[in-house]
Amino acid sequence: MPLPRLGTRSVRLRTAPAVFVVLAVALAGTVLALSPGDGRAGHPADDKPGHIVIDVSQGHCGQGWTRPESGLRTFDLHNSSDGAAEVYLEDPGSQAVYGEVEGIGPGTTRQLTVRLGKGTYAFKCVPDDADAVTGPAVRITSGQPGPGASPVTEHDLIPPALAYQKWIGGGLDGVVRLTTTLRDAVDRGDLAAARSDWLPAHLEYERLGAAYDAFGDADAQINGTDAGLPDGVHDQGFAGFHRIEYGLWHGESADGLRAPAAALVKAVTGLRDNWSQTRMDPAQLGLRAHEILENTVQFELTGRTDYGSGSNLATARANLDGTREVLSRLRPLLITRYADLPGLAQQLDRAQRTLDGFRHGDGWLPLGRLSRAQREQTDSVLGDLVERLASVATLCDPRRTV
Repeated sequence: MPLPRLGTRSVRLRTAPAVFVVLAVALAGTVLALSPGDGRAGHPADDKPGHIVIDVSQGHCGQGWTRPESGLRTFDLHNSSDGAAEVYLEDPGSQAVYGEVEGIGPGTTRQLTVRLGKGTYAFKCVPDDADAVTGPAVRITSGQPGPGASPVTEHDLIPPALAYQKWIGGGLDGVVRLTTTLRDAVDRGDLAAARSDWLPAHLEYERLGAAYDAFGDADAQINGTDAGLPDGVHDQGFAGFHRIEYGLWHGESADGLRAPAAALVKAVTGLRDNWSQTRMDPAQLGLRAHEILENTVQFELTGRTDYGSGSNLATARANLDGTREVLSRLRPLLITRYADLPGLAQQLDRAQRTLDGFRHGDGWLPLGRLSRAQREQTDSVLGDLVERLASVATLCDPRRTV
């Protein structure tokens, strides 16, 4: 089965630059970190106490580790080849990964710090355009190692991606139904009803967060903002939910909103009808689980997407629901790989309680009505959750095993 691109949401979702990635299994209090500062050309200096220089090349992968000892160790991974490579520190038998570094350019050095204990270890060098090479195995006879994680392959991610894509199809049915109700209220000139109908429709769409880029150009027509448009909110290119939101909460007449409402229904209906022909990229599913709430913090908790309804906190809550949906599909892969999965579940519940505290009946407290203490607490809770979800993205990043 081909693996089409999921990509990033055109306006809001972004992908972190893959200069380096740390296998973030330091989730049970064990240190596993990478220093980004040591990317200089040339061989690393030998004046760093406790540093172990490891060769990264097809011919000499893993050489330089002659005195394996338990405890916290820092490796200077020096790429002596003429091409970029990534490196895994793994158990050569089970292939459980204890640390990784991506994007080591030719002639440069990166650092990997990892806690080692009783077990067998080897470095695997994975050049960009060549087969992976596993270096010599070393054995440590004492100490408690940090947690390792079995690598996830693209094949492993296909079943959860297909299950999630099926769920998205059902969600789009709901979006079509709710946006039709919104359009009908606008058509009959009942703007009070339209304001009531706008939020349920918008939240139903916001719950579909991990699929936005698979929606292609339709996402800009459904949920785009005025960012980058020459005439801002008055630009002809400003469309979708936020265009209607602006009009409903800024005194625009029903006549002025009929065309945008009809266009919104047409866009979501077309998306729903074509969805069965779309294929999401399984390799991106874990990354999207992180980015949904990363963008919630960036856009909703700052009010940057409020066009009058004051519903940012409601949207944040819908984004949290969307994150849970992705995680529920990834859970079979995470159970054996994510040491602090229970902690993640607790933090999800904490975030939900925090956001639900701003709901009063059928309404939500506007972001601007939060006290400073409430804002700080919300930012802290969601920020911590984003950090934990970054580990999900890393653990679910497909790795080459051959």
